[in-house]
Amino acid sequence: MQTMTPDILLTLQWIFVLATAVILHEYAHGWAALKLGDPTAKLLGRLTLNPFKHIDPVGTILIPIITKLTLGFPFGWAKPVPVNFSQLHNPKRDMILVAAAGPAVNIVLAIIASFLFPLAPKIFGLAVVVNLMLAVFNMVPIPPLDGSRIVAGFLPVRLARKYLYLEPFGFIIVIVLLQLNALDFLGSFVLAIAKVLIGQVSFS
Repeated sequence: MQTMTPDILLTLQWIFVLATAVILHEYAHGWAALKLGDPTAKLLGRLTLNPFKHIDPVGTILIPIITKLTLGFPFGWAKPVPVNFSQLHNPKRDMILVAAAGPAVNIVLAIIASFLFPLAPKIFGLAVVVNLMLAVFNMVPIPPLDGSRIVAGFLPVRLARKYLYLEPFGFIIVIVLLQLNALDFLGSFVLAIAKVLIGQVSFS
């Protein structure tokens, strides 16, 4: 029986870690929205850990490929969980909480993985970096990333609406910034945090 090559094994590890990170990220958004009054994600069957319900062609496939080629490691996101902000108990405040729930879960997962790192350095090292990158990247204030929802929650309603009009162009803006290496500092920042948590980081 032929064994897997190191490259194939590493790719499978990346896929598993990234899929877990993005699915739990989106699940956290839906769970927070439900607790704050909006059952939309649950009613539409998106409050689930089924990976096929969360695959997004851009965030789950295209962006990971681009970032792997440009930054040296992939990161991305899943299909956004639908949230009806008008159903939240306090729409402006709760929009911030729902948006922050995804990155917060990734930070918690990164911390947990850092404690488990000595048990399996490769897989848990990947988990630390991928979850930190997902959290940090999503805090960039470009609609529809989570950071934009948090910023919008602090803006006056009229200004927030104008700001969120950028949402249809958000993915294009992100891809352009990635191609221009304008977001490279995010990778350096994440690796610096990862080294604090687990020491030297290597994916070879």
